[in-house]
Amino acid sequence: MTFIPPTLVAVIGPVEPALLAAWSAHYRLLGIERFLLAFHFPDHVPDAQRHQLLAAVHDLGIVPAQVSSGPWHEHTNTELRDALREKAGDGWHLIADADEFHTYPVPLTDVVAQSEDSGRRVVGGLMLDRVAADGSLAPWRPGPGLELAFPLGGHLTHRLLLGDPRKIVLAHSSVTVASGNHRAPGHRPDPDTLACVHHFKWRAGVLDDLRRRVEHFSSGSWTEHTPAVRSEASRLLEHTDRHSGRIDVSDPRLAFRRVTLGCLPDGWAAEAARITTAWHPPSSQSQSGSTISSPSS
Repeated sequence: MTFIPPTLVAVIGPVEPALLAAWSAHYRLLGIERFLLAFHFPDHVPDAQRHQLLAAVHDLGIVPAQVSSGPWHEHTNTELRDALREKAGDGWHLIADADEFHTYPVPLTDVVAQSEDSGRRVVGGLMLDRVAADGSLAPWRPGPGLELAFPLGGHLTHRLLLGDPRKIVLAHSSVTVASGNHRAPGHRPDPDTLACVHHFKWRAGVLDDLRRRVEHFSSGSWTEHTPAVRSEASRLLEHTDRHSGRIDVSDPRLAFRRVTLGCLPDGWAAEAARITTAWHPPSSQSQSGSTISSPSS
């Protein structure tokens, strides 16, 4: 049977054009041929920045499926993502934010084949947050590449922000995926074959983005369904305030080490299975276990 690559589905905010170029190149190397992208721009984003990003995506040979603007409510991502999945039609969907780069234990063709052979309709992954070597929230330029700019990977989302680090990275069109792409109710990914979701969120501008998000949710101008997103943003802001605007990469709890997109980190299968199996939402949060999904993601 001829292998049909999954359709990549993504909701994208005002990211750097260079990041989008690196992201699309990464997934094309994995074998992705069809991109269904929805761009959403909060009202504070200048028109020039919107036009620049949309021109850049066209230069990459991708025509956006949808472009919208306005408040970034907590449900905005989910509604846009589900509309894209409906448009994608039957088959497998790869789901990734623009700052999420997947590394799989085997080629994508084999990932899908193994899932179908086992009767599973989803494939899981675990976030590994990528940061600069000194923990600074560094500006990124395409010259040195993401790997050199953000060489360390660790468990910031899981152990500092207390967010849900689990991800549904591939889902069959017949499967409903929950908000944040963390779960697929009624479906359990194989914990022994989890992808590594390299999370390149921690770049210059993210602190302003998180402060803006807290402000809008607190005022009610953006609708939230749980306090989880604000709580996680506040934890990150408090942490960087204590560490002169940096992430403390020396904190042993966060387990930062040098990693690469080219292969899974050493011991990844056991590490990811252990974290995924044991994870549960903090008692003070909703059982949804949402993680930060901001307009710069």
